[in-house]
Amino acid sequence: MDSLSGFAVFVKIAEMGSLVAAGRALGISASAVGKSLIRLEEKLGVRLFHRNTRSLNLTAEGILFLERSRRILAEIEAAEMELSQAIKSPQGRLRVSLPLVSSLVLPVLGDFMQQYPEIALDLDFTDRLVDVIEEGFDAVVRTGVPTDSRLKASKLGSFRQLLVASPAYLMQHGTPTVPADLLKHVCLHYRFSHSGKLEQWPLKQAGDEADLQLPISMICNNIETRLCFALKGRGIACLPDFAIKTFLDDKQLVQVLPEFVDRTGVFYILWPASKHPSPKVRALVDFLSQRMFETSDV
Repeated sequence: MDSLSGFAVFVKIAEMGSLVAAGRALGISASAVGKSLIRLEEKLGVRLFHRNTRSLNLTAEGILFLERSRRILAEIEAAEMELSQAIKSPQGRLRVSLPLVSSLVLPVLGDFMQQYPEIALDLDFTDRLVDVIEEGFDAVVRTGVPTDSRLKASKLGSFRQLLVASPAYLMQHGTPTVPADLLKHVCLHYRFSHSGKLEQWPLKQAGDEADLQLPISMICNNIETRLCFALKGRGIACLPDFAIKTFLDDKQLVQVLPEFVDRTGVFYILWPASKHPSPKVRALVDFLSQRMFETSDV
């Protein structure tokens, strides 16, 4: 520990440029700073500073040792922070931005609240591309490959997009056998809130089918509306598998053109980059990673 104290004193001298200023910053006398420096130099067997009455400058050995000392002290500080965070229980307000997929996240977040009663969830549901740091979010859940270097990311799981309709609708309107058949059907569409554009259906097409302009019979910006209308036999919808697994299992919905549909998405949780995220953020990341997709596979 005496050696570590010597490192800290040495770094402070190098930063402040004088023994007096270093002592003032450390809350000790200039004499104590000088003695600590002498002990360190004697132990290392080198001079770390060129000293005279007017100046204090690092030697070549001192420059090298300063870099190493800073690294050592940073590692010690990080270890102390890690230990301190580890013994703290997750608590406090946790502000999270989530996509409009309540059927996937709400049951899991309900269980999270039960397990961590000292965390107060502040949830914002939107498909808008939020600025995590500027808008003060602790974490966000989003699809797509993360690109912001200021954020850390952890993959939560993947999902598939499927075209589905009710048996009653298909009995009345017929079952499409190729993508071009969709031109004669009622198509229920999704519009991205942040861009205003319609989501393109993930159809594998060729030749004349490549530029299909699908009928637009209904547009909305959430999953629940399209799911409700599909269940009521109002048309064909493109929906993520986690939202319709139960309805596929009990035959309330059936897949349409499964051999022509090909799109997989990935959910990530992202949070501001830090060597040691707060206990509440770490708890959320671990919980969602373990639970969010544990029963969602189709």
